[in-house]
Amino acid sequence: MPASSSNSGHLLTDWRPEDETFWKSEGHRIATRNLWISIPALLLAFSVWMVWSIVVAKLPAIGFAFTTDQLFWLAALPGLSGATLRIFYSFMIPIFGGRLWTTLSTASLLIPALGIGLAVQNPDTSYAVFLILALLCGFGGGNFASSMANIAYFYPRRSKGNALALNAGLGNLGVSVMQFVVPIVITMGVFGAIGGEPQTLDEGGRIWLQNAGFVWVPFLIVATLAAWFGMDDIADARASLSDQLQILKRKQNWIMCVLYTGTFGSFIGYSAGFPLLMKTQFPELDMLHLAFLGPLVGALSRAATGWVSDRYGGGRVTFWTFAAMIVAVWGVLQFLPLGDSAGNFWGFFACFMALFFLTGVGNASTFQMIPVIMRREVGRLYPDLGVEAARKQSEREASSIIAFTSAIAAYGAFFIPKSYGTSISMTGGPAAALWMFLVFYVICLALTYGVYTRRGGLLHDIEHGRAAA
Repeated sequence: MPASSSNSGHLLTDWRPEDETFWKSEGHRIATRNLWISIPALLLAFSVWMVWSIVVAKLPAIGFAFTTDQLFWLAALPGLSGATLRIFYSFMIPIFGGRLWTTLSTASLLIPALGIGLAVQNPDTSYAVFLILALLCGFGGGNFASSMANIAYFYPRRSKGNALALNAGLGNLGVSVMQFVVPIVITMGVFGAIGGEPQTLDEGGRIWLQNAGFVWVPFLIVATLAAWFGMDDIADARASLSDQLQILKRKQNWIMCVLYTGTFGSFIGYSAGFPLLMKTQFPELDMLHLAFLGPLVGALSRAATGWVSDRYGGGRVTFWTFAAMIVAVWGVLQFLPLGDSAGNFWGFFACFMALFFLTGVGNASTFQMIPVIMRREVGRLYPDLGVEAARKQSEREASSIIAFTSAIAAYGAFFIPKSYGTSISMTGGPAAALWMFLVFYVICLALTYGVYTRRGGLLHDIEHGRAAA
């Protein structure tokens, strides 16, 4: 095909990323621009999604007399709403287009960011208002599904894994950035008189808790404008909701939901529960300032290891990742203060850092698997489709599955911390929850081997051929 295309404006009517000539002359430049606008927008989405974990811990200190149970629900609701919204967001890109939906979904984060900033300044704000704001923070969680679906359309299969890893990994950094930035900005009047008066703490001192929301507003405005003026829509990516719902009939969709829950569900769940777990298991140590390192390690490992799956195959990387996660969870159990043992914080911390690192690797590898799987599945299900039609069909289905699996996995943000709490209340410690996670990883390991990586598995021949190349 010729290198020239009819693309103009923000609608790409001629998009051929698998065509080497087109990719070098035009495609790579356009895809890169869209990726580097998508990444900061997604980082901000994760920051707003998880910001409530910091806000809720400070509410009692500034006079909001909520019960422990009420505070727990405020912390948990963003995870529930974010995961649920992802289910709907996963189908939005083919309906609205990546440019419009990224613009709208990024702008929507201004609602909870401004709402939190206003609500915490009013001592008469009701619990119901805080519940609504916690639910609205789920907008940030929902954005991941549409962002990943959008970027999946732009890249050829040879570099799709790395592109998705960069988008997700650097986007996931929003959790760590938020946990690092918010405790700093609430200690100072960053916005002067415009930002409002500080709140007086029960134990003395002052904080500007409204900055936990306001600090994101200028960045969200810039990201919204960048998405509208700098991103593109791909005409071939358009599809109706009924066309996309075909993925619910695909067995591979549900298997990958399980595997991605084991990787991303673990990452976001551990991120939400790690600070509280440290505090309850080692109360004599003040180590909460280290909590941001877990999400940081997981996000960076996701961004940095996508090329490994592109080189050696996502199925094989996923298999060994789950094997290592089993060992890491077993290690955490050895260093917990169980029975007469006082435990060992640094052993516990090191094993959790290993877990965070492995979840990042697994997040990248599972997403790399999906486009490869669907190219095979579409060829098997629609043998009469031409090469180009089969490519477009597999791209659409893979993009929808990537978004849908991310929606299901996001429930880890609720279930992992809740499992810790239930285990502690029923047995006096978190060991039962951790054993449950270990068993789940064993199931994920068996699924990966049985369906994908064993001789005769769906990905065995492809990945061994890639590794030998």
